[in-house]
Amino acid sequence: MRLLLLVSAFNGLTQRLWDELRERGHDVAVEFALDERTICDGVYQAQPDLILCPYLKERVPAEVWTKWRTVIIHPGPVGDRGPSSLDYAIAEGAPRWGVTALSAVEEMDAGPIWAHREFDLPADPPRKSALYTGPVADAAIACALEVVERAADPDFVPTPLAEAARPIPDARLRPLMKQAERAFDWSDDAADIIRKIRAADGFPGVRTELAGVPVNAFDAHPGTGTGRPGEIIGRQDGYVLVAAGTGAVWLGHLRQRGGVKLPAATVLREALDRVPVRTDGPPEISYRRRGPVGELTFRFYNGAAGVDQCRRLRRELHRAARQDTRVLVLRGGPDVFCNGVHLTEISAAADPAAYAWENIKAINLVCRELIEAAEDQVTIAAFTGNAGAGGVMLGLGADVVAARAGVVLNPYYDIGLYGSELHSYALPRRVGIETAERLLSECLPVGAGTAARLGMVDLVGPGDPATFDSWLSDLADQYAQPGMWRDVVESRKPAPRPLDYHETLELAEMARDIFDDRSGFVEARESFVRKVAPVATPAKLAVHRR
Repeated sequence: MRLLLLVSAFNGLTQRLWDELRERGHDVAVEFALDERTICDGVYQAQPDLILCPYLKERVPAEVWTKWRTVIIHPGPVGDRGPSSLDYAIAEGAPRWGVTALSAVEEMDAGPIWAHREFDLPADPPRKSALYTGPVADAAIACALEVVERAADPDFVPTPLAEAARPIPDARLRPLMKQAERAFDWSDDAADIIRKIRAADGFPGVRTELAGVPVNAFDAHPGTGTGRPGEIIGRQDGYVLVAAGTGAVWLGHLRQRGGVKLPAATVLREALDRVPVRTDGPPEISYRRRGPVGELTFRFYNGAAGVDQCRRLRRELHRAARQDTRVLVLRGGPDVFCNGVHLTEISAAADPAAYAWENIKAINLVCRELIEAAEDQVTIAAFTGNAGAGGVMLGLGADVVAARAGVVLNPYYDIGLYGSELHSYALPRRVGIETAERLLSECLPVGAGTAARLGMVDLVGPGDPATFDSWLSDLADQYAQPGMWRDVVESRKPAPRPLDYHETLELAEMARDIFDDRSGFVEARESFVRKVAPVATPAKLAVHRR
């Protein structure tokens, strides 16, 4: 079937659907919804059998939906309507939520129903961004695939909204959630504050004031301690601890008005001189041991690894690799693995080029630490969530690479950087030189299944995060068995060239990109950080326009 994805951005969900549809043999093109004229022109050129809109903030022109079957994937249950569906679900503590596929019509989110899925929401409020990349994405993919199947059936007729059953009875039309509805006071209970912030994470955050600085708050976690409501009573790494009416709240990220989202301790650095350092904050990096298996987990917000984070991760990885375990597992959090260097911190630095240089050298040390881990340990890298650029290359340095089903990898650099992270060693070692060059030049996402066929990934585990965790534990236990452990250790082959060779060549190219800006890194980075809208659909996706 000839399919067109009409989207506001080629985000993780869109990438995953693009990969899933192509894997099923469909002809898939992508069109960014830039304006009505461009949308109509793109659709006329594509001449699709079906238009799918997995992530669309704009209205579909009537000229399109009246002539082509156009299906919206809405992140809410049947009957839910409006642009803030997930915000309300989290803020109000809904026990169940859903995703609905419906026809585009004149009235937003009011078309006939093609498919729907429902799922439980955890009692502990999730971050909106984590909910979107987790259960919502899974349900959206299931709905989209069902739509494609039903579109091939000439007898299928979608169910009018007024006649459709509503698995979640109170689903209804609700307006855009504004800051007035998100507002809290620091004298409120910490749990209520956390819920409100998580309902707005990662966009738009919740406005508040800390140490006299107006900010938008993100990345909230429960803490302990007492003080005046709104007083900063502790700090740990990039987090600050703020006293509430009852309890306290750890905040990981803040954004000043007109600024970019940064670690909270960076934004408030001038107010933290007399604030005590704590050790009971959210564990960005944690290690646990189960007999012969050691597991190192790192949870970097949005997968971005700044200089300090890389140095801490390298230190903990070095320590873990020198334990008397047989297997060392390196894994990310449930919604993201790693996306490489921290572009926002680079952009906000006093000297962006100098910071970028330190950042790439710091993450290279992490990659080297994994590759050169103790000779008598098997290393397993687990892509628990999506990964991009240097984050993919980091994972490829392990002896065994596993991925959760549904994970999308972007194994390339397309932001004006040649890239480092020892990718010229790690990627060809797994997929061969020709495939590595193709992946780096095509700059296209790779789903977990495709990655396994290419050899980037050795094993693909269950898609459900909790089930994957159990599967990963069993996998590590298998590799800890004497026979399997010995086979892996003894089968290692020395690299044809030393790692210094690869890193030296990569850094030579990176120096020209970072300090000379030969490939437009500065503009590309600022566009990414400031979320500047693209002016056209990338040619690699707009195959209908070639």
